[in-house]
Amino acid sequence: MTAAGTPVPGPSGLPLLGSMLDLRRDALGTYLDARREYGDVVRFTAGPPGLRMTMYGVFSAEGAQQVLATDAANFRKDNVFYQEIRDSFGNGLLTSQDADYLRQRRLVQPLFTRRRVDGYAGAVTGETSALLARWRDAPDATVDMVDEMTGLALRAVARILFGTDVEAAIPVVERCFPVIGSYTLRRGFSPVSPPRTWPTPSNRRNASAMADLYAVCDQIIEERRAQGDAAKGDDLLTLLTQAQSAEDGSLDAAEIRDQVLIFLLAGHETTATSLAFALHLLARHPEEQSRARDEAVRILAGRTPEAYDLEALPYLTRVLKEAMRLFPAAPAIGRRAVAATEIGGHAIPAGADVVVAPWVTQRHPRYWEEPERFDPDRFLPEAEKARPRYAWFPFGGGPRACIGQHFSMLESVLALAMILREYELEAVDLEVPVMAAITLRATGPARCVLRPVGAA
Repeated sequence: MTAAGTPVPGPSGLPLLGSMLDLRRDALGTYLDARREYGDVVRFTAGPPGLRMTMYGVFSAEGAQQVLATDAANFRKDNVFYQEIRDSFGNGLLTSQDADYLRQRRLVQPLFTRRRVDGYAGAVTGETSALLARWRDAPDATVDMVDEMTGLALRAVARILFGTDVEAAIPVVERCFPVIGSYTLRRGFSPVSPPRTWPTPSNRRNASAMADLYAVCDQIIEERRAQGDAAKGDDLLTLLTQAQSAEDGSLDAAEIRDQVLIFLLAGHETTATSLAFALHLLARHPEEQSRARDEAVRILAGRTPEAYDLEALPYLTRVLKEAMRLFPAAPAIGRRAVAATEIGGHAIPAGADVVVAPWVTQRHPRYWEEPERFDPDRFLPEAEKARPRYAWFPFGGGPRACIGQHFSMLESVLALAMILREYELEAVDLEVPVMAAITLRATGPARCVLRPVGAA
């Protein structure tokens, strides 16, 4: 099959390496520059002769909708990057496909209903309270929001996953995840990688970290499965061991571990990114910070927030959405075309790697006036209705949209409200450099000065 449409324009790059160095040095900036120069569909070539790859960037809201939703069956998670994530973190909901994905989704979906997720609010507020108590006792009033929110989000999602076993799991996850994540990232973006079985130093470090991480998960899972229906608690791990249906059976121990690892990966890194940048943006914009604090104080007064408060905090929700627009946790989303197709009037061949990029689309001047400006009121209801559906898609979209959307919003808004109620924030670092990793990664600090509300 041959795609209709015109050839796709794009940068020629260096004679031997194409755009490889630009994409490695600053993929997100390269995508932005390419959209400005070449339009909404751009062809990139990267790598030396014999190992050269061709990739198509799709940067319009309409193109993103086609890839993720309208023609989702034609764009699969078959690229090298997703395979590396599978090899490291298992074949869970993020990476599985076809019958495996549909079966997993049917078994796991009941664990992520709005009512079920609302029940996790106590774990979020409990961990946020512990963070605030630590800040009150800390002698230094300056903190790095990226580090602090990563710790908060990891503890919250681990508590929701592991319940009473959280303290056994946390140290292993904190030690092993960075090793595995960095290793996966390097292999996912390398033109060629040695087999994982070769005894290179990098392979051995990763294998050791994976063995430790898998072991602690397997031990906890084995104990829960041994308890069967007698297992108590509403943590996700207990619910996963009990999930079953006549059509899909139940998840075996390895499948449960795959889901746990993917939930740990996606559940803490994405929320941490959204929270850290929301707080840092508010620290740089005192008027918006004051408005957000006034709402939190007015709605919550002195009590611990509950899940139902989410609907009563619309400005804080808009702050979070704007932070996710400017700093989407998944800044670029890859797929591989099954058949030749046409996007935006351009021909995309069968087998092509395709990238849609919230980082670019959510800064597209066609949809966003002064796109680099922080303005939470872009997400007033009337403004949202006036934009195309995929002008903002930090959770992906279509049949593979993130199952944890409501949890992420609930956790982030409640944590923001609790923090702002107690502290005024002033940014030390006015700009935070970032890069595209498995999720968006800050490559520099996002330090803020903490001042107790009401302090002289």
